[in-house]
This record gives sequence, structure tokens and C-alpha cells, in this order.
Amino acid sequence: MPKSVFRFLSRQPDAVELENDKYLLRLPRYQDFNQWHRLRSESRKFLEPWEPTWRRDELTEGAYRARVIRGKQEYASGQAIPLFIFLKENRSLVGGITIGYIRRGAAQSCMIGYWMGERHAGQGHMFAALQLVIPYIFSGLELHRIEAACIPDNARSMRLLEKAGFQQEGYLRGYLKINGQWHDHVMFSRLATDTDKGRKTDSR
Repeated sequence: MPKSVFRFLSRQPDAVELENDKYLLRLPRYQDFNQWHRLRSESRKFLEPWEPTWRRDELTEGAYRARVIRGKQEYASGQAIPLFIFLKENRSLVGGITIGYIRRGAAQSCMIGYWMGERHAGQGHMFAALQLVIPYIFSGLELHRIEAACIPDNARSMRLLEKAGFQQEGYLRGYLKINGQWHDHVMFSRLATDTDKGRKTDSR
């Protein structure tokens, strides 16, 4: 089970940690720059087709520091929770997952996005991260709905979501500008009342 040492409404940046015996998920820190830079640099061609256009200063230390500051601000305000995924064995960074667009009120929902370093892809790391994040969203943040959108060509990501209990809902035309072009996306969702096999339960 995931462990959170943080109550979301307490607004304590830097404190959130989700972990099990193999993985640690936490907010990015300045001292993570070297690992982040190396992993993103070597994975650029692998990641670019699925991400917004990289800026010219994308991999600079200044841009990274601004990213960390922005992440802390969004986290403190309750808008988003950007997390790095580390292997506990050697504290190596393998990717990231963001709980974003957190909406309260009647919606009680969020959207997740994620990336994985090329040399770590296909090894089950992101599925393991989702097994920590999903219970945290439903139990820790007390949200009702998680959304995720995929470019239809991204078969690997679609399979991942289906394996993690998400259900396909619809097709969104020109939804996000990815790698310089507007792309259609397939929308997936998982509800707090869904089981791992996609069936509804009244356990909550």
C-alpha cells in the first residue's frame, strides 16, 4: 500500500512521498537536476513525439529550477502534484508522473500525465507507479475521477492505462498541441467506484 506522509490540505510542499519496497515517488528537488538532465537528454527522441514542443532552453539548469519552483507553487495551491519516480534500490530516477488539473467542488477530479526514460521503458515501472498514485488520489486526495488522454498512435500508453483499470470514454479532436501539431486524443478515465477489472463496486 502507498504511504503518504502528507495531508493535502495542510499545504506542506516537499513532504509528499509515495513508496513501497521498490519505488519512491516524490516532488522534484534542485539536487535532482543532474539525473533529470541525463535521463531527459538521452531520451529526447523517444519522448518528443508524445510531449509539447521542447523549448530551446528545455534542458538548462535555469529552466529546471523554474520547473521545480512552479511545481512547488502548483502543489502548495492544490492545483497539481508533480512527482519523480525513483528506484529505491539505488535512488535512480526513471521517469515522472503528474497529478494535474485538480478540480474540487462538484467535479472532484484530476488528470494524470507521465513520462519514462527510454532505457527504463517497458519494464513495468510506470504501471508500478500508477499502483501507488491511484490509491493516493482516491483515498489521500479524496477525488472521485482520474482522467488520462493518449494520442491514438501511442499504443503502449493505451495498454498501460487499460491494464491499470482505466476505461476508454471518447475521442477528442485537436485536443492538445504535441510536438508542434494539434493531435486528436483518446480519453480514458477511472473512477473511485471502479475495481481493477473495470467493474463498479459500492465499497466507498
